Amino acid sequence: MTLLPCTVLALLCVFGSGSATLIVGMDYGGVPLWINRLLGEPSVLSLQGRLDRAWFRANNPQVCPQECDCPIQWPTSLYCDHRGLADIPSPLPERTQYLFLQGNNISSLSSSSMTNITGLRWLILDHNQLQSESLDQVALQNQTQLRYLFANHNHLSSVPGVLPAGLRQLRLAYNQISSVSPDAFQKLHNLTLLLLQGNRLQTLSEGDLKGLINLNLLDLSGNLFSSIPKHLPLSVQQLYLSNNSLSELDKDSFEGFFQLKYLRLSHCGLKSHGINPQVFNVSSLVELDLSYNKLSTVPTVPTSLQYLYLEANQIQGFNLTSLCREVGPLSYSRMKILRLDGNKMTHQQLPPDWVFCLRVLQSLYI
Repeated sequence: MTLLPCTVLALLCVFGSGSATLIVGMDYGGVPLWINRLLGEPSVLSLQGRLDRAWFRANNPQVCPQECDCPIQWPTSLYCDHRGLADIPSPLPERTQYLFLQGNNISSLSSSSMTNITGLRWLILDHNQLQSESLDQVALQNQTQLRYLFANHNHLSSVPGVLPAGLRQLRLAYNQISSVSPDAFQKLHNLTLLLLQGNRLQTLSEGDLKGLINLNLLDLSGNLFSSIPKHLPLSVQQLYLSNNSLSELDKDSFEGFFQLKYLRLSHCGLKSHGINPQVFNVSSLVELDLSYNKLSTVPTVPTSLQYLYLEANQIQGFNLTSLCREVGPLSYSRMKILRLDGNKMTHQQLPPDWVFCLRVLQSLYI
């Protein structure tokens, strides 16, 4: 029953009207996929089982590989997903701009398989068997129009070294990545989303992410970091680091992140004595997730923070100075949602004047 709303919404998003729609209930590395109808972007839902392929081919004058579907309504799209393919179909039609290859057994990507197309915009290779050593760098480098590259759930051991400069989204979640190839991101000035969660990264060197001057969302959750990695792009507004073993947060962990709005640090084993009181002194911060850690006190957060998630810790009470430096007509917290459920405190342990500090609070869970 819980899947029904997502399924219905997904179908409405695909077939409904509007300039931009959202695909939900599907795995694209954990971040939903927006479709811009004004750009003619097609559905990402599989066509397999949704139409009569014989009828479709009889009424479609375009050349189409036998392993794929080429819908009339999206003439630049090629659906070859979930077909048990070991290789990319060849030759690919020159018109191909959207290539869907997810859910196959493809282990390599060669330049010869892509040589026939030059206008590719989307390449989705999720849930295949791709390996770094069998990934021809030239095959990607020559795709100068490529904007979206998805290779989640494969067997990559490193971030590809040569990527098209026009990329806007790169999704490499749930691979075996332990390193970033030298200068991989050097020219990716247009990249806004980078998903690297569920990999084996332990550290990032100074030049690893150099070039990502417009990166908005960076997901490094579920890796092997023991501290906040240095040299992250300062343009990031959404930074996800949950499910890493972070022993402490230094004062300068987020120094210079003047645009940071959403920070996730759940399931990191954090303890209160390892958190510097000034570490969250980021005035742009809107949401902070510290749930499922080992905190015994509420950390000091900026008064501008609106959403604070501290559920499932070991907190027994808190001092108002963690949320409000002082209480007055103009000095109060902008907190809207505060979660303290799953801790070791009750309503009776709230400070007596908490309502004057949290005067715009909408929801308190305790």
